[in-house]
Amino acid sequence: MGPLFNASDEWSFVIALVIGIAFGYILESAGFSSSRKLAGVFYGYDFVVLQVFFTAAITAAIGLLFFEYFGWIDLSAIWVNRFYTGSAILGGAIMGFGFVIGGFCPGTSACASAIGKIDAMLFLGGFVIGVVIFDAFYPFYEKFYKSGNQGPVKIYESLGMNREVFLLIFVAFAIFAFAATAYIQQKVSQKSKKY
Repeated sequence: MGPLFNASDEWSFVIALVIGIAFGYILESAGFSSSRKLAGVFYGYDFVVLQVFFTAAITAAIGLLFFEYFGWIDLSAIWVNRFYTGSAILGGAIMGFGFVIGGFCPGTSACASAIGKIDAMLFLGGFVIGVVIFDAFYPFYEKFYKSGNQGPVKIYESLGMNREVFLLIFVAFAIFAFAATAYIQQKVSQKSKKY
């Protein structure tokens, strides 16, 4: 078992560039360069973002499970970020707040900036300023940032579940979310047509 390809450091950068360009193209093709489409999730008129991300997560999870089953990849060799409870909750709240206000996340703002959208460029500029401020004042809140260290835990492990059972529940939840969001979107569009 091992990686799908074993590249030298020089080729790793080339592969990363190709994957990054492909990812940006997919974001643009899915309409993720539109702040109205992205904000539509919060206002109930467009759930494409939710559907694309659920589809991507399910495809990746099932794909990785089968890749391990066939011996094409070793899942234990995949690096997983450490989970810090406090900073994850605060960071998620700040990013969610910014997402609702600006209509972009860091990835989608880069995608929209690449095609010349001024609002995305401003959002991306704010993101860069935020990173600089975070780095400059890091010693002041490092203790909080690293508090609640759960280690490189996966969701199914933290819930004490078998990964296959968790994946089955996750897929069922995604199907339910697709149906529920389609219903909500239909109701919101009918309501907006009345006005």
